[in-house]
Parts: sequence; C-alpha cells; structure tokens
Amino acid sequence: MSTVLQNVLNGLSIGSVYALFALGYTLIFSILRIINFAHGAVFTAGAYFTYALMGKRMGGGSYVFSNKALPFGLPFWLAMIVGALLAGLLNIAIERFAFRPLRKRGSDTLLTLVSSLGISIMISNLIQNLVGADPLESQDPIGWVRRSPSVTVFGATVQSVRILIFLVAVVVMVGLWYLLNRTMTGKALKAVSEDATTSNLLGISTDRLIMFTFGLCGFVAAIAGSMFSANFGVSGPYMGSQLGLIGLSVIILGGLGDVPGAVLGGFVVGLAEAFVGAYRVPVLSWIWPQSSKYVISFLLLFVVLMFRPQGLLGRSPIQKV
Repeated sequence: MSTVLQNVLNGLSIGSVYALFALGYTLIFSILRIINFAHGAVFTAGAYFTYALMGKRMGGGSYVFSNKALPFGLPFWLAMIVGALLAGLLNIAIERFAFRPLRKRGSDTLLTLVSSLGISIMISNLIQNLVGADPLESQDPIGWVRRSPSVTVFGATVQSVRILIFLVAVVVMVGLWYLLNRTMTGKALKAVSEDATTSNLLGISTDRLIMFTFGLCGFVAAIAGSMFSANFGVSGPYMGSQLGLIGLSVIILGGLGDVPGAVLGGFVVGLAEAFVGAYRVPVLSWIWPQSSKYVISFLLLFVVLMFRPQGLLGRSPIQKV
C-alpha cells in the first residue's frame, strides 16, 4: 500500500503541472477555437524568468548571457510571481502581434496555428541564443524543502517539492475556478466563448477579454514552468515542446474547451504515467523502451476517443439551425 500511495502522490504532483499547462490551452481554445502552440514556449520562458530572477548564473558557452547573473536575487516565491507576470506580458504581446491581426482580417484558423507555431520556434531560438541550450539545475523553492528533501506520508516516502507542486497547483486552480464562476469577468469570458459577436453587441469588449485571457494563460503557464523546473530543473529552451504534446492530449482527453475536463485529464495522465513508470508495463516498454511512461497519455487518448469522442467531460456540439 505504501508503494501504491507513493505512486499516487507522485502522479498527482506531475498531473497538477499537466493540468495547469492544459488550462492555458483550454481557456484560449474556448474563446478563439484555436490551439496556441506558443503556449509551450511561454511555459519555458516562465521557468527561465524565475531562474534568472533568483540571481542564479546561466550556463556556459559563448552566448549573450553565458556565465552571467543578475546583481540581485529574489526569493523563489517572489521570483516566480514576477516571472509569471513577465510571461503574462509576453503572451499578451503574442496575442497582439501574432493573433489579433489575423483575427481582424478573418483569416483561416490554419494560418493562426502556423503563426503560433512560428512564434514558438522564434521564442525557443531566442532563449537558446541568449543563454544556450545547457540544462540548468533545479531551483530551491523554500527552506523547508532543502531541510526536509522528503517526507513520509502513511508509510510512503515522497519528495517534499512534489507535495509543494501539488499544493501550489491546487491554489492556482481554485483561484481560476473562482475567477471563472464567481466574478463578472468570468461571466463575460463565458459569454464571449459562447458567441463573441453577440457579446460585442451587448457591450462586452472582446478584444480586452481576449488580451486578458492571454495574459492569464501566460501567468498560469509560467507558474507551471517554475514548479516543474523546481523539481526537474530547466532542461533547455525546448523544454515546453514535449509538454506541449502531452498538454494537447490532456485537453482532448478531458474535453476540448472544458476547464474541469483539463484538470481531470491532467490528473488522469499524471497518475497513469506514475504507475506505468513504476511498474514498467512490458508492452509499452517494447514499443518505446527508454520512456514508456510518456506513451500512456496518447494510448489513453486513443482509447477514450474510441468510446467518447467529445472527451471525458466534454459535451457533444450543439447543432444550430
């Protein structure tokens, strides 16, 4: 039982990161009906912002900021919040220059996808040219994580940082739930997601709400990136690319455009990865020997779509006549 509990706690930890990451996909899709492929780059940028604001030295090489550090160092919590704000501003800039011009011209959705993909590649390459591609060490969130690297919960030994990741993710998700369900801004966002044209006629500024949504999604993505790197380190400028594919499977698994579905899908995938990684299912190991746990998210996606094409919590599209 202790082993099972340990896998459950590990799965909830990584699943909470997947859920936070997928929420950004979901919120933008629910309003614009597009997938923002630049979301993974913003996730990565948020991790780098936090790392730099903590006053840590960047990697070696002959890049612009190699072996350099800021003259000050912020505590992890403050660095994470400031870094998330910077990532939110970055995402707002992406919306302003990569999405809004195409939306105003009524361009095809495929062009918007290509635009977001191009922005993602540009940001990742910019990060690489500035600081290099070398992995950076994991961050030290707070003192008690350093003093107690692991804790025992009902006989299961779990890394303290993973518990911290789960708790932070829960706080962020509860805050998002309150924003979407208990505020006028949340009600306006739901109205725009249902019918942007009618909402605009009723006096709702769709452009401002879309800009706000991009800023919010960038903020949440950066929080997810900071918490992910606190455990695993910053693996490089393309860190968000692999997570972007998993996040895409998560939102389809939970239901496109469904916020609770994104949270459920993230936890389901996280738990599945934890148990597959612990027990190494023979069939998956044969298909992908090195990292069979990453296959499970896509296998789950295929199985769910065969029996429930709209996802776990998604609704069948309403036919308007």
